[in-house]
Amino acid sequence: MTHDRPSQPRPQCRRLTGVRIVATGSYVPEAVVTNDHLHQRLGFDSDWIVKRTGILERRHALPHQATSDLCHEAALRCLESAGVSGRDVDLLILATFTPDMSFPSTACLVQDRLKLTCAALEVQAACAGFMYALITGAAYVVAGVSELALIIGGDCNSRVVNPDDLKTYPLFGDGAGAVLLARGRPDQGLLSYSLGSDGSGGDLLSRPACGSRLPPTPELLAKGLHYMHMDGRAVFRWAVSTLCDTIQDVLKNSNLQPSDIDLYIPHQANIRIINAAIDVLRIPRHRVYNNLHRYGNTSAGSVPLALDEAVAEGRIKEGSLVVLSGFGAGLAWGTAVLRW
Repeated sequence: MTHDRPSQPRPQCRRLTGVRIVATGSYVPEAVVTNDHLHQRLGFDSDWIVKRTGILERRHALPHQATSDLCHEAALRCLESAGVSGRDVDLLILATFTPDMSFPSTACLVQDRLKLTCAALEVQAACAGFMYALITGAAYVVAGVSELALIIGGDCNSRVVNPDDLKTYPLFGDGAGAVLLARGRPDQGLLSYSLGSDGSGGDLLSRPACGSRLPPTPELLAKGLHYMHMDGRAVFRWAVSTLCDTIQDVLKNSNLQPSDIDLYIPHQANIRIINAAIDVLRIPRHRVYNNLHRYGNTSAGSVPLALDEAVAEGRIKEGSLVVLSGFGAGLAWGTAVLRW
């Protein structure tokens, strides 16, 4: 796969209104891993990490924690914020690419811990996972087959990144976020969304081993194929282009200008990716939410974690127009204009 990949056509934008986010919640583990810690323990260059990524620290799951623990806690906080009981939830959709195990699904594990009486399904679209889950859940609500849908995104990246890889290990952290969806006004919900994938770029960001293609063996483990592998430069270029292009797509499809949006919440992958895209679109940086410096890239947890914090800070209110965007391995993306 060459670095200069031809751009792929994007599916047309769609609309899903009549749905609203009732509440949000998030959780990050207590273990704070600073750049200085990585320097002292593994010899990483702290200044390089900040200059190349904008990350100052990240959270790592404690030894007894797994993805389901993070997602469970985020869901509890979301339900508490909404003031509703788990008995009222009739659908759970969980996005992750670091499940507790291959099966049963992490969604089912969380459903059991929350004591929900509903279907629980899992979505795997890596860093775009939450957007895939959000749009899927919104479709269920708009179709009238779900009254209250719990959407969760979370990952334990620290379990799949190679501590010897200087270019990937500092980028990732662990975290989870959740939202609760219900019916809303006709003008609420996803005014426009772009959801798509380009599987021809699958080898740019992957975890080759531990699936049915390459079951784990001592030889594969010795080669580190059970860890994440990323072509950083190619992914960087694709991410900037995708973030920029899909934001333009959803704005055009909803007859909005960049200045009409109250807050942009992009996937927190790398500050250079975010800044490169918003500078092309001439979006003021104060309108773009950023918590990357504290958490790093939390993959499926990234967008809902940032969304929960933005709500808590009062940056999103009823009627606000928000752009959400997730993008990553697959290659996959999901970008939407949401009216709160």
